[in-house]
Amino acid sequence: MKVITIVGPTAVGKTSLSIDLAKKFNGEIISGDSMQVYRGLDIGTAKVTPSEMAGIVHHLIDVKNVDENYSAADFQKTARRTIEEISRRGKVPIVVGGTGLYIQSLLWDYKLGSEGEAIDNTLRIKYEAFADNNGNEALWQKLQAADSLAAKKIHYNNRKKVIRALEVFETTGHSILEPKEQPQKLYDSFIIGLNTDRAILYQRINERVDLMVEQGLLEEAKKLAKTPEVQAAQGIGYKELFPYFSGKTSLESALEEIKLHSRRYAKRQLTWFRNRMSVHWYDLVQQPDTILEIEATIAKWLAEDKATLSIEDV
Repeated sequence: MKVITIVGPTAVGKTSLSIDLAKKFNGEIISGDSMQVYRGLDIGTAKVTPSEMAGIVHHLIDVKNVDENYSAADFQKTARRTIEEISRRGKVPIVVGGTGLYIQSLLWDYKLGSEGEAIDNTLRIKYEAFADNNGNEALWQKLQAADSLAAKKIHYNNRKKVIRALEVFETTGHSILEPKEQPQKLYDSFIIGLNTDRAILYQRINERVDLMVEQGLLEEAKKLAKTPEVQAAQGIGYKELFPYFSGKTSLESALEEIKLHSRRYAKRQLTWFRNRMSVHWYDLVQQPDTILEIEATIAKWLAEDKATLSIEDV
């Protein structure tokens, strides 16, 4: 089963490309973003607008209320079912998003932990907050209780490695040190990665934050600030504004925090996709004509099955 996948950091044109390919190849789009599932969080998540959809069917957008949790395990189950449904209708599934763990757990046969808390940044935020409040040794004791094998190898003051080991255990149910078989790829997926020069990317991210403010980001964040304990409130672009609402910082400082965290997240996104998947990289920001190359490559790739079938039928 063929699945087009578009990955990359924020502000590189994933939405525009996905709609172009959906129009050209009779596709439907599945959002692979951990925050766009929430109703009412439109501006801060850069959610595709109804006019931008241009009549293309989109899935897994606006499927949860902000007080509900959503995990990679939830996404994996729902997105796989959606891929099957789209394919049965004779259309091409197009998965689009920047949440690396979501994409990886969908396309490969990953067994996610029963806890379901597999959002790459949510677990990290949770454990960092615990360490800030309770200390590195208390965080290490959590690892000792969950994964004694890793705890023996990782010093309690190496917070980064302790958190990573906890993330892996909570996500997979296995120690980070256990040898793992390479998971099987479930779909014939052509993975398109979009990126651009770092200076340009960071400028686009900064400009996007400013635009979000003009579009009403503060009003959206104020509603979420009423329930700061929910998972959705941990999203970049929202939590940084809460200190401003409570008078603890200036708006300028809060917006700079959003831009900083967005740039850092973009860097983590790129690292994930480069290290964990085979991606065909393109720069549509500086080389917009490259879209013709992408379209031609996808057309050839989609035709491979048809060519194989015709040969077998002879």
